[in-house]
Amino acid sequence: MNIVKEPLPGGSTLARDYIENFEKVSHLYGGDFRSKESRSIRAEWLDRSEGLRADRTQVAACLRQYNEKHNSHDAVMSSLALLEQPETLVVTGGQQSGLFTGPLLVVYKAMTTIMAAKEAAEQLGRPVVPLFWIAGEDHDWDEVNHTYVLNRTQEITKIKIEKSEEKRSSVSNIRVEEESWQQVVEQLDALLQDSDFKPQIMEFIRSSSFRAESMTDAFAKLMGSLFGKFGLILLDSADPNLRKLEEPFFTLLIMQNDALETAYMNSSSDIVNAGYELQADVTAGNANLFYIYEGVRLLLHKKDGVFADRKGQVSFTRDELLEEVKVHPELFSNNVLTRPLMQDYVLPVLATVLGQGEIAYWAIPHRAFETVGGQMPLIIPRMSFTVVEGTLHKHMDKYQLSFEDVRQGLDRKRHEWLAAQDELGIEQRFEETKATFSAMYEPLIEQLGTIQAGLLKLGNNNKDKILDQITFLQAKAQDAMAKQNEAAIRQWERIELSLMPLGKLQERVYNIMYYLNRYGLPWLDELMAIEPDYSGTHRIIYM
Repeated sequence: MNIVKEPLPGGSTLARDYIENFEKVSHLYGGDFRSKESRSIRAEWLDRSEGLRADRTQVAACLRQYNEKHNSHDAVMSSLALLEQPETLVVTGGQQSGLFTGPLLVVYKAMTTIMAAKEAAEQLGRPVVPLFWIAGEDHDWDEVNHTYVLNRTQEITKIKIEKSEEKRSSVSNIRVEEESWQQVVEQLDALLQDSDFKPQIMEFIRSSSFRAESMTDAFAKLMGSLFGKFGLILLDSADPNLRKLEEPFFTLLIMQNDALETAYMNSSSDIVNAGYELQADVTAGNANLFYIYEGVRLLLHKKDGVFADRKGQVSFTRDELLEEVKVHPELFSNNVLTRPLMQDYVLPVLATVLGQGEIAYWAIPHRAFETVGGQMPLIIPRMSFTVVEGTLHKHMDKYQLSFEDVRQGLDRKRHEWLAAQDELGIEQRFEETKATFSAMYEPLIEQLGTIQAGLLKLGNNNKDKILDQITFLQAKAQDAMAKQNEAAIRQWERIELSLMPLGKLQERVYNIMYYLNRYGLPWLDELMAIEPDYSGTHRIIYM
């Protein structure tokens, strides 16, 4: 593999400044993730504040129970044994569970988490373990119920799984029937090309899916199959056993809810006043907590001392809500603004791995960490890649195309290339013919108009029909030219479909199973051997 940096324009201005001009935004975040001193300061604070967090022995026991079920690799058990020790810190990354692990960016986030934990351990001279926080409490089923692969004919294909119920419930609590798993697994099997590695890939997909009760179960098993050997601990944010340990902090979030609301609003003002756009909604009266009622996840709002959902299905005074969370912590869950705080309560988080969109909205809870007696962890930008396969690279060289050309769209370049193949100059000759015809015919039409007014209109209609016929023949000639270059056009299309599917970066669309099927499971080891880069710079992997 050859790795080449390919900086991408665009994205959140706030995230770019965090990465490139940290001093400009330091008041919105914790320390500078690139600084060894910041890591040491954060580690020392975590040591001093051990008593503010959940008991790590109980957390490790809860995570051991979950990982023994889904991710029982010896290296994971070793990481959990380390987590029990007071000096051990954690680097976290996280994402919603997705079909067959979801898009490639999920894999890249796990890779970044593992690499960053290893590097931090070496720098600090103390144990640092990687942990992947599965956002199983999220309820956006439509966001996680599908994935995309390139099929046998190199066309983009969507695979989608159905759920057995329509409730707006947490993804971890949505049951997926075995029949649904069988359908999507068979569809993937039919789409992937035959290869030496396919039997092994399909076997661990089947073993993870057919016994899975939910999307999160299958996701955890697959992530464990891929990353367990690197010691990556998995955590499901909807785990009811974890909820019991989180109850004291949910209580704090309720008791300090008004102060937290003020903190979020003030941070939002800080962000806007600094000239940036907010990346998440911050609204007055939002409790930033969900309550699960009859299996449905309801966002709570406050008004006149009462916590209720928008439709009034549930309603609690503050004291009633405090009693409810004490008795039924499993019925509560966080939103995007309280989840960072909860993660910091559950784990000794040295740093967390985020994408650029996440980096931008994490500025909003900055003041909230202080409100609950905490400090914001360091943030490490997720590594970002595009894979360019060997044949594709040859095609790009053949047509003198750069990745930036592909990213901007190939329509103009493709049209220019096709025009250059026209040795007869067909397009130019047709345009000249139409211009010559119009130049000769229009004076005649005007003269006919002096004989009879109706002839002028008739002549113009006649001219337009003739031009339409010439244009029709021109289009047919262009189609014939395109057909003559059909194989080349398919190569252009394959370049675009592979590198910028659906007009998006490859890592946001395609699933890793396509690449594992082509290159085998050792390909993941090759990815893990890539030099870490936490600059947020996109990189191209030339195979």
